[in-house]
Amino acid sequence: MNIYVGNLPYGTTDEDLQSAFGAFGAVTSVNIIKDRVTGNSKGFGFVEMDNDDEGQKAIDELNGAEMQGRNLKVNLARPRTERPRQERKSW
Repeated sequence: MNIYVGNLPYGTTDEDLQSAFGAFGAVTSVNIIKDRVTGNSKGFGFVEMDNDDEGQKAIDELNGAEMQGRNLKVNLARPRTERPRQERKSW
């Protein structure tokens, strides 16, 4: 089960998410999305859990929960859609 986690505090680490979701079951992977240029967090990420029941329990318990002063937005991730690549303008 792939889970979207939004409204993350910008200082959140992979280990923080691993720990939060690990309380509900086995976490397969954690991926906090970062800006390509700066390397800073964009404030959202994804957590993958093998067991759907454990994943749903994590969604139910963590959606709206506070983490470092921010209320998380947690739900089932939508499938990724292909977007046309935009050309960069060079000035």
